[in-house]
Amino acid sequence: MTLNHRLILKEVQDYVFITLGLILYSFGFTVFLLPYEIVTGGVTGISAIIFYATGFNIEYTYFLINLGLLFVALRILGWRFLSKTIYAIVVLSFLLGFFQTLMPRDEAGHLVKILGEGQNFMSLVLGCTMTGSALAIVFLNNGSTGGTDIVAASVNKFRDVSLGTVLSVLDFIIVGSCLFISEFGDMLHRAHMVVFGLSTMVIENTVLDFLMNRQRSSVQFLIFSEKWQEIANAIGTRMDHGVTILDAHGWYTGQERKVLCILARKNESLTIFRLIKMIDPNAFVSQSNVIGVFGEGFDQIKVKVKKENEK
Repeated sequence: MTLNHRLILKEVQDYVFITLGLILYSFGFTVFLLPYEIVTGGVTGISAIIFYATGFNIEYTYFLINLGLLFVALRILGWRFLSKTIYAIVVLSFLLGFFQTLMPRDEAGHLVKILGEGQNFMSLVLGCTMTGSALAIVFLNNGSTGGTDIVAASVNKFRDVSLGTVLSVLDFIIVGSCLFISEFGDMLHRAHMVVFGLSTMVIENTVLDFLMNRQRSSVQFLIFSEKWQEIANAIGTRMDHGVTILDAHGWYTGQERKVLCILARKNESLTIFRLIKMIDPNAFVSQSNVIGVFGEGFDQIKVKVKKENEK
């Protein structure tokens, strides 16, 4: 397969998984959060607040707000990110409206509460687990659902701050705004909405960070084998992966030998173990988790470097 074919296949794969993530997000939000009038963060949360207060359609508010934020994505994140963001905004705007048409309604025209009355918190847990998982799927495939995700991705590009942390700050401001909207009833009811909104932040962003960090976690292999050349060649050619060869000296045997050192994503571990076992079942292998790996093929170093003329 040529390089161009690989790039096209990767792009198609990104769009497929982004679409699946958007479907999961729309389903979780419409089925479990919207009927119970649960406030969330992000532009979707702003749209929901406006919907609860005025009845103005969520999908329209979501689409209009995101139009302004797209300029931020263009200047900071580039055309590739922007194209997927536009796709996500258009698709999610459609899906939010589409899932509402599929939802059953009561005699008053309100969305039916699937879990029944009094199950607000359980519905919140299910809905936010789905939306948090959906956001992770979208982000891991180089996409964005727009809105505050654009701001979070922009900060994460230049600073070593997790996406969940940035979204938490923005969501706190959005959810807290419910206290000042008189259309939501008395202060007690507004405070109740804020508490539930804060719960959505904790659950959704915890799920998001957990899945993001799990996918990006790295491991280090130290491989001791008489067939180190064959193993290094197999990993380098079949996996297109770098291998470092270390000179070692055995204390007990007094012999010189070679040790392979490999830094890899955790999801590559099974493939590496399979190659090692095929070549040398008796190889001695050490695998350890590493806190972070930075550089080519891994994460970027996101620290601010002072200029020479700065004191």
